[in-house]
Amino acid sequence: MNKRNIYLLIFIIVLFGLALWAILPVNAKLLGPNGLTLGLDLRGGSQLLYEANLSQKDPSVSDAEAMAAVVEKIQKRISDKYPAMEPTVQKQGIDRVLVQLPGLENITEAVNLIGKTALLDFREQKFNVNGTPMLDELGNPIYQDAPAKASGKDGQEKELTGKYLNRAYRDVDPTAGPVVFLEWDNEGAYLFEQITKRNVGKRLAIFLDNEMISAPVVEATITATERGYIKGQFTIDEAGSLAIQLNSGSLDVPLTIIGQENIDPTLGTYSIQKSKQAAIIGIVLLLLFMVIYYRLLGVIACISLGIYGVFFLAIFSVFPITLTLPGIAGAILSLGMAVDANILIFERMKEELRSGRTFGAAVEAGFSRAWTAIRDSNITTFIACAVLIWLGMSSAFHASMVTGFAITLFIGVALSMFTAIIITRTFLRLIVGGRLVTNLAAYGVRV
Repeated sequence: MNKRNIYLLIFIIVLFGLALWAILPVNAKLLGPNGLTLGLDLRGGSQLLYEANLSQKDPSVSDAEAMAAVVEKIQKRISDKYPAMEPTVQKQGIDRVLVQLPGLENITEAVNLIGKTALLDFREQKFNVNGTPMLDELGNPIYQDAPAKASGKDGQEKELTGKYLNRAYRDVDPTAGPVVFLEWDNEGAYLFEQITKRNVGKRLAIFLDNEMISAPVVEATITATERGYIKGQFTIDEAGSLAIQLNSGSLDVPLTIIGQENIDPTLGTYSIQKSKQAAIIGIVLLLLFMVIYYRLLGVIACISLGIYGVFFLAIFSVFPITLTLPGIAGAILSLGMAVDANILIFERMKEELRSGRTFGAAVEAGFSRAWTAIRDSNITTFIACAVLIWLGMSSAFHASMVTGFAITLFIGVALSMFTAIIITRTFLRLIVGGRLVTNLAAYGVRV
């Protein structure tokens, strides 16, 4: 028995063991938090569609750059708030952003987290010539911009905004309750010290997206070495969300939500159940056909397909790759293509055996002659998958379901080539080389 085949068998067994370890127990892995990453259509969650007002962007920044920055900052906000989530944040068309949040059923929480521009600024009270605070028609204090001289030599006046913020984090103050502490860079700390110094005993309003969230009285000058904080009617979760928004930076353009949808997780459960039923029925019929028609060759093909299935689940579980309902369709289709490769090989082998060639020669000839057909058909499939992925991810033809189908099909076809050419070939070489079965009828050849 060839040592190379023994080494390949050991490699296959080790690889199979690692893949099996990655997905067992199967039920817990498929549905549990550490298992397959399910898409919105299978797991349920929230879907939001935003429209950006590009007329309010910085004129020096292109539309594409502004939208790319918005997508990146939304992604960061979600990742900071929900580290384990696999969100989808994609640009659609010129000025729209699609956000899919699998597993998040509280759509209000998602809207509040994502949609805020998070433009932070400070404003001081406005006084008349007599030093009396000015009030609006409703009796509320009027606030105005609070510029301060910068630390540079030119002494240019600047407003203290979120762009000088190094870090924001939530905490609980014994007297104020949940607060958001602010850590400024050197310039921001210098401006903040000047502003608080001239407003001791007065209210200093904190605005987020032009909405006042707090107006505390400045009790003392806050020096560059001290921390300032934002207090308001916060819950601990609201303070955490505000800190995340500030840390991600203000969005480059305002966003308006134009579509929102809650996907019921029961729909995903129903889809998974029906997909499992379809897959089980199809696989059972497939295995029966292979065993009945190809006999021993069919048994080997079934074993290879079982290994293929374990490898496939392991790839999606370990990396992880988000699995959608169209992705399941792609997986089942790739399974059929894996069988197709085996059938091409087996039919070539049977032709060689009928012509009187030995078992070893028939195996090698069967694989070598079927390889070109398998290679060419799979290359064309790869090309089609690449085109579908490009179309699905492009701004003009964006369709995440198409992308999910194409990615799954691509992985499945590549894996089917490996199982057909490496695993099935190794098993056949071991059986033929060891002369374990020498009856032509066992290989589906009528004598």
